Amino acid sequence: MIGDPHVRRVRYLYKVILRLHRGLPEDLNKLGTAYMKDEFKRHKTCDVVTASKFLSGWTDYAIGLTKQLGITGLKSGTKLGQPLGPDDIDHFNAEQVAQLYELKKVTHGVPD
Repeated sequence: MIGDPHVRRVRYLYKVILRLHRGLPEDLNKLGTAYMKDEFKRHKTCDVVTASKFLSGWTDYAIGLTKQLGITGLKSGTKLGQPLGPDDIDHFNAEQVAQLYELKKVTHGVPD
């Protein structure tokens, strides 16, 4: 089992991301927060190697979002996020590709 320091790091990262999402436009805040909460719930009982990759990925996300939002929040006209290249997608497993497709359907209004 993963010890207490790990749990504290996960909770801290979770709270940081929630705070960062407050600086997003309302629709992105809702979508991003719902996605993040689901991901954290689904990884609650993962193995140590997966947990390490998970935390690293979400930490990178938080750092990137912090840089994009800045101290004063989002400036109008600023694009958020970063594009995924073919190399990025090649590293995804089947479940992650399916999640990405579902996210695309939700954000672009693609019917089932």
